[in-house]
Amino acid sequence: MSKEVVDPQKQRIARLRLPTQALVCVPPNAPKFTLEEWQLSNLQRMRNTVDQQHLADLIIKESGRLREETKERTDTLKASSDRRIEERIDDVEFNRSELQKQRKAICIELEALSVYKQRLQDCLTSLEENALNVCRKCLMIRDGRIGIDLVVDPVEEALQAEVSTILGAQSLLQRALDQLLEQMRRLRATRFLLDQDLELKQQAIELDKASLWLKPTDSCLLNYDSYSDFDPSNVSTKEYTVFSAKNIQQAAEEVHLSRPIRVYIDNMLKQVIDDLQAAYNKCNSEFAERITATKVTKLKLEDMHRETSEKIMAMQDNIELLRKAVADKEGNAALALTRLGIRAQRVGSELVRDAPGESLYHESVMLRHSSQQLRQMLQEASASLRYLLQSRLQLEEDINVKMNSLKIDEVDCMTLRATLDYNSY
Repeated sequence: MSKEVVDPQKQRIARLRLPTQALVCVPPNAPKFTLEEWQLSNLQRMRNTVDQQHLADLIIKESGRLREETKERTDTLKASSDRRIEERIDDVEFNRSELQKQRKAICIELEALSVYKQRLQDCLTSLEENALNVCRKCLMIRDGRIGIDLVVDPVEEALQAEVSTILGAQSLLQRALDQLLEQMRRLRATRFLLDQDLELKQQAIELDKASLWLKPTDSCLLNYDSYSDFDPSNVSTKEYTVFSAKNIQQAAEEVHLSRPIRVYIDNMLKQVIDDLQAAYNKCNSEFAERITATKVTKLKLEDMHRETSEKIMAMQDNIELLRKAVADKEGNAALALTRLGIRAQRVGSELVRDAPGESLYHESVMLRHSSQQLRQMLQEASASLRYLLQSRLQLEEDINVKMNSLKIDEVDCMTLRATLDYNSY
């Protein structure tokens, strides 16, 4: 056999391509079994198959029993859960209905207290803006009396007593109003707690109803890998019952406490109005007595003024007569003195103290005495006239004082007091 000549160039190219080519592994030839081994293998395979089929039958039967058992247990548990949820819904709805009853009672009580609040505020406003101002204005107006009529009389004392009664009533009403506002605040706070509790219960009812309506085939169901620690509640059933009962009891207590306040305000308003009306009637009675007394005094003064005027006129006439009498007496005295002077011109034995001379002398003396008496009486009459004129002037001033007092008491004060009306608020 001839030996091939290998080209060195080709060998070098083959060595360069060898790392880039995939190696092909040729498997070894499969082992061969004997006929006995083949038969034994088939028998063993069939025996295993029969055993697995028997085991499968047992599993199928047990699975059916377990399915029925778990289905019955599941239905029982679901029915029990549904029943408990329904019972829970009934319990929560019962508590909610009780809370709603208490809330309605609180709302009714708040409306009633609002009416009483308005009554108290109206009464306080009326006393402050009307009654108290009227009494103080009457006191201020009565300070406008003049002269002897500016006295501390029973009317002023009654007005002061009425002002004191009004101030005391205001203090009592304000305390009652503060107490009423505090009770209304407590009721609103209790209603707020009830509203929160009702909202939570309504939410719980809706959630329980929603969970009750769910079906196992719904697509919104959640899957829990574990349920042993799934307990979102932090409140026990006993705590829940105590909490709801406490809210209901607290609401009932607040409503119960509000009713005596309304009764107290009714009685207090009646007593206050009675006291104010009594003070009002007392003051009006004193006004009436004072006005009557002033009118009587004014009438007496007017009668005295008329009589004094008549006396003045009579005195003036008397003075004129006295002056005329004095003038007449001066004429007669001059006549007597003239006659005496003429007869004194006699001479000799004719200048005798005779009866005519005695008579003329006695006449002149008596006329001088009469003139003095008349002048004295004229002075007294003039002085009396001055006193009468002064008395009439004083009477006129007194009458004007009484007219001013009557205007103040009867017109100004009583007109103001006519606006007072103590209603039963």
